[in-house]
Amino acid sequence: MNTTDSSHRKGIVGTAESFWLYDSETGFDLTHPATPDAEPLQPRYTIRTTTLPITVHPPHSALVIIDMQNFFLSPQLGRPSDSKGLKAQQQLLKYAIPAARKAGIRIIWCNWGLTDDDMKLMNPATFRAFGFETVPAEDFGRYHEIQPKEAAIDSHGVNEAAPAISKAKVETGGKNPRIYKGLGSDIGDVEIEDGSTVPGGRLLFRNTWNAGLTPELDAAYREGLKANPPDVWMHKDRMSGLWHPKTQCAEFLKKDGIRTLFFTGVNTDQCVGGSLQDAFTTGFDCVLLSDGAATTSPDSSQESIVFNCEKTWGFATTCQRFAEGVGA
Repeated sequence: MNTTDSSHRKGIVGTAESFWLYDSETGFDLTHPATPDAEPLQPRYTIRTTTLPITVHPPHSALVIIDMQNFFLSPQLGRPSDSKGLKAQQQLLKYAIPAARKAGIRIIWCNWGLTDDDMKLMNPATFRAFGFETVPAEDFGRYHEIQPKEAAIDSHGVNEAAPAISKAKVETGGKNPRIYKGLGSDIGDVEIEDGSTVPGGRLLFRNTWNAGLTPELDAAYREGLKANPPDVWMHKDRMSGLWHPKTQCAEFLKKDGIRTLFFTGVNTDQCVGGSLQDAFTTGFDCVLLSDGAATTSPDSSQESIVFNCEKTWGFATTCQRFAEGVGA
């Protein structure tokens, strides 16, 4: 008579070079030991997710905070003071950032930070997302001579009043034409919280006010420069910070031996989601802290990213569960 209890199962997911350990009672081990039967890596923390628990090793892990910049979040640029992005910021400041610091998990701030050289290699689709300039059709032959041109934000063909392609117009799509004049355009002076005025700078260019972190997160970043390990700032030049193995972020992760990434930031379905999917495709372990990520897109967009993280790309959890797990 077979008395073996078959309800407790174990398995190896992956290859000899890269694998997770599965245990039906404890979930997935993402610590990446040298071999499946090696002594467990220490320290190790177990985090509840929406599916099974995951166990991580801090030196192999990083909290990645994407695009929490003034351009995307600041009320000084007309953004809502109660936006989903600022609510995600609160969760990061309350739970995820302090917990990562305490556990020794590296924090990576991955932000738009363009240069003129980046602009020369930019693809049209990325330009389109941030607006472009137009001139009257009859003046198109003098396009480069006309200054100033009129800013336009493409609403991706959605025009219920004029559904025919021949009647479609370039609209603002609900975006502010003052700041959506195109990547690299100067957004002009901005009145900040204390009533003073600062140059907003060229749109999403590095070392400008608009590409800087919000004041609260900037303070957290500067504090993190003294942490162990210290926070790092990564410039990106596409929506995804990991679109190429030679991006600044990708090279750093490889050099630092980081395998497990906890993703947060804005927008969930664009820069965060794009970076996460590229990370998944190139072999990183991906975990979305869903309340630490937000988007201005319809709720279904956020729900889709969360669903796919749970079912395919990795795992989903919350900032509080992350804090509870790595603080245990």
